[in-house]
Amino acid sequence: MLRHSVSWVRFVQPKSCYTRPTGVCNIRVSSYSTASDYTVTDKFVKVNGRTFERDEWTNVTPNVLSKMNRKLHLQPTNPISIIRQLIESHFNNYKPFHSFSPIVSTQQNFDDLLIPKDHPSRTKSDNYYFDKNTLLRAHTSAHQLQGLSSGEKKFLISGDVYRRDEIDASHYPIFHQIEGFAYFDNTDPVSMRAQIEAGMNNDTRANNIDLLDDTVIKPSNPIQGCHSPENVQLVAADLKHSINSMIYSLFADEPDLKVRWIDAYFPFTSPSWEVEIFYKGAWLEVLGCGVVQQPLMNKSGLDNKIGWAFGMGLERLAMVLFDIPDIRLFWSEDKRFTEQFTPGKIQKFKPFSKYPPCIKDISFWVPKGEWHENNFCEVVRGAAGDIVENVQLIDEFTHPKTDKRSLCYRILYRSMDRNVTNEEINAIQEKVRDVVQDEFKVELR
Repeated sequence: MLRHSVSWVRFVQPKSCYTRPTGVCNIRVSSYSTASDYTVTDKFVKVNGRTFERDEWTNVTPNVLSKMNRKLHLQPTNPISIIRQLIESHFNNYKPFHSFSPIVSTQQNFDDLLIPKDHPSRTKSDNYYFDKNTLLRAHTSAHQLQGLSSGEKKFLISGDVYRRDEIDASHYPIFHQIEGFAYFDNTDPVSMRAQIEAGMNNDTRANNIDLLDDTVIKPSNPIQGCHSPENVQLVAADLKHSINSMIYSLFADEPDLKVRWIDAYFPFTSPSWEVEIFYKGAWLEVLGCGVVQQPLMNKSGLDNKIGWAFGMGLERLAMVLFDIPDIRLFWSEDKRFTEQFTPGKIQKFKPFSKYPPCIKDISFWVPKGEWHENNFCEVVRGAAGDIVENVQLIDEFTHPKTDKRSLCYRILYRSMDRNVTNEEINAIQEKVRDVVQDEFKVELR
């Protein structure tokens, strides 16, 4: 499955543990767009006027809550928003939805999408929960049924999504996705062909790419039993034409553009595919897509319709198309970044001075039991903020006599807009050490 910045849901092995802050945190955070109001106590979490009583699932953090209302996908000159604008311009006959709340139910985020109750994508170490029934959405697919209930046959959903993850230049706990959805009358193949081919014939941009697609319908990526093979082939053809055309419109200035289709798996589509582009000498994952599982259509009262959907990460494309080297830059309020870009236009990022890094190591003996790096990274980011550029495990060993396990992580600190002093980083590192020791009951070395 794709990494979180480009996928609907990342299907990986479960991770556990969560951070439970103590005391009271009551903050109004100013930002480039709209401020976030939130309060975190030992008994409840309150954000944007909604209050959630804490339970054993609560693991949402002040760091994430403070950014909930930034909505980078709606800030006109942010590259994330510019990519959204270009995609919406391409799909100009699709209804765009920008403003669904990121606070969703587990029903919306998982159950409505046919994700099993025991699926690892539901774990606390991968998500931000307010309580056992409520979380920050992990993908824009959480709103597919809302889109379908609008009555629109073709629509796009964009928004901020949230996943606990590692720390490096391409991962951040908040990122942005756009979701596309289209459906058709599930009639006889002759009528279906007339519906679909009319639209495909009006758009020839997909003919300009070097296409690698040897995918075929097969048992490992099957047609749903309620669909006819002929109609699925037609819907898949429309999906592939639409995606190939969109990719060409975004990458039209890139020479020798190649697009590759690969069989994939998602709980909410079948058959399913992933799409890659050949860019700067390597294959780059772009999106996931497929023919919508019919139970989703039926739940919206669309039993006689058949549809397709895709989901893609906006950061991944923005980093590639704008030559942005670090995902933290999207959150910068430094005018040297924010004033470089023009709505609706792709412009290569002009780097301003890159400040030197400050590197610190932290090593410790871990208690027996499971250790999940996502949780460690979440605590580090919570203690140090966005000054953390990278966290990497550099050494691991088990003592042959005591069977105790030791880990050593290297933390790279660097500000995007100023020099930092060693004394400043030493203070942050001490805070990180204290929080890690307290949170995970490790024995620092």
